[in-house]
Amino acid sequence: MPRTSRLLLAFLLGISAASFEPVTRLMASPAAGPEPSGPPQEGKLHPVAATAPDIPFIDDEFQTEQQLLTLANQSRHQAGIPPLTLDPGLSRAAYEHAQSMLRARQLSHQFQGEPSLPQRLGSSARLLLDQEGENVALDYDAQHGHEHLMLSPPHRANLLNPAYNVVGLGVVRSGDQLYIVQDFGHALPSYSPTEVKEHVAGAVQQKRRQFSQAQLQRRDLQDADSAACSMAQADKLGTLPIRKLAEHATVLSYTSLHPETLPSQANHAIGSRNLHSFSVGACYLRTETYPTGAYWIVLSFQ
Repeated sequence: MPRTSRLLLAFLLGISAASFEPVTRLMASPAAGPEPSGPPQEGKLHPVAATAPDIPFIDDEFQTEQQLLTLANQSRHQAGIPPLTLDPGLSRAAYEHAQSMLRARQLSHQFQGEPSLPQRLGSSARLLLDQEGENVALDYDAQHGHEHLMLSPPHRANLLNPAYNVVGLGVVRSGDQLYIVQDFGHALPSYSPTEVKEHVAGAVQQKRRQFSQAQLQRRDLQDADSAACSMAQADKLGTLPIRKLAEHATVLSYTSLHPETLPSQANHAIGSRNLHSFSVGACYLRTETYPTGAYWIVLSFQ
């Protein structure tokens, strides 16, 4: 590509999320069938008897959460799947949602006015997630809760999903019943902006070798990071600082969860024989589009 040409590529990677599993009333009955497409639907429950007080058995709830984790990992071990790691941030989000279900006296993945699952997890956990999923249930103890979840194909799929490596567990007792929430996620490595730029730079030079082109000098522009952060703060690509960079260089701006992998749109620019140097700018931020975070990256070539 000639050095005088201008390019502004906007490549936005959506964070894939596991579809919400159907709300299932898991007491002593088989799981309900799949729910219709569209927003998560709320499952109706029979009201808990007024004579059954809400007893804050915190120690009992904690033990139940530990039992649920043990049972989940036992099932994963039997299926040849790596165990889940309990994350305190995800557990906080799960517990708060279990309390919301108790107040509403029904199961749901999202009540009116409540943030979505990715937003709930993003506000509580300090993890970079690219997949999320959730199980909710009402049962009497951990053993029966786990058994009934495993009898429901969609809930079983969450429990045995090999992509998930972290989980948050929330249990709230109401009389002799337990509101149970399991929040699953696939946590990615967390990098500093400097580490992100090193990964991107390494990927650029690797691409140059693949195209049998000379290695480029890396000359990071002074305002490259601020340009990347302008995108993050605006929650969009192609901000004014990015457009200004594009007046003098070939620019690729994008978001990524895997900085070691370049978007395919970068191949044409990186393979050009007329390039001599490149710059990398990076910024990490949680936004409305990316509630669990994303790396905002700007690559410029000259």
